[in-house]
Amino acid sequence: MHEPFVKKSILPGFSLSLGFTIFYLSLIVLIPLSMLFLKTSSLSFKGFIDVIMDPRTLAAYRLSFGTAFVSAGINAVFGFIVAWVLVRYTFPGKRIVDALVDFPLALPTAVAGIALTELYTPTGWVGQYLNVWGIKGAFSPFGITIALTFIGLPFVVRTIQPVLEDLDPQIEEAAASLGANRWQTLTTVILPIIFPALLAGVTLALARAIGEYGSVIFIAGNMPMKTEIAPLLIMTKLEQYDYAGATAIAIGMLLISFLLLAMANFFQWKTSKNLGKA
Repeated sequence: MHEPFVKKSILPGFSLSLGFTIFYLSLIVLIPLSMLFLKTSSLSFKGFIDVIMDPRTLAAYRLSFGTAFVSAGINAVFGFIVAWVLVRYTFPGKRIVDALVDFPLALPTAVAGIALTELYTPTGWVGQYLNVWGIKGAFSPFGITIALTFIGLPFVVRTIQPVLEDLDPQIEEAAASLGANRWQTLTTVILPIIFPALLAGVTLALARAIGEYGSVIFIAGNMPMKTEIAPLLIMTKLEQYDYAGATAIAIGMLLISFLLLAMANFFQWKTSKNLGKA
């Protein structure tokens, strides 16, 4: 006999819960996204290609996705270090440091953008020293990367932290007793275990960075072809009442983001599956 498509559960209310889930996701996610495609349908296929392949659009895509990848990579390294320190060590002010990790989430993005801009302008506290070395902090791709790193850090730390808390320190002690040095313990014991969580956190930070607007527009300078991010270009199109062009750019971002998230989820699933076999 064939197995049932849906396994029965001892918990009641599955049909009602599933119906509510589908309704809620449709209302919050699917219907708004479908409106993007509906609005873009007013463009011909050639018109759609012309919009997303416009040099200004391509420059905005390169800047948005490029800085998002760089910031996610930075947070992958330093987010792991922060989570490791918070889990493995006890020190004065630990609770304050732990609370500061969530500060970028609680701070309004516009406030974060203004603060970072003041800090990294050529006359700012940090920017004046960067300027001596010929490094332009604010109003440059470097400044955008700083802003995206700032807002993405909590996603990496908070995703890795529970996994590290569940990781028994005796595993590291056992590796050391078998002759592994610290680098070997990190790369062959710790990282394979936390990699799915690390990848999930980096994916969340990347997704947030790609669509970030408030904290970036102040520090970016918003110069077309140089420091103009894709979300700002969408807003510019909307202000010009070019709704079809704005939705076309948004769909381009949506498709690229969906592809990146699908790849990240595949690698995360593959890694988790391999760990399960090990």
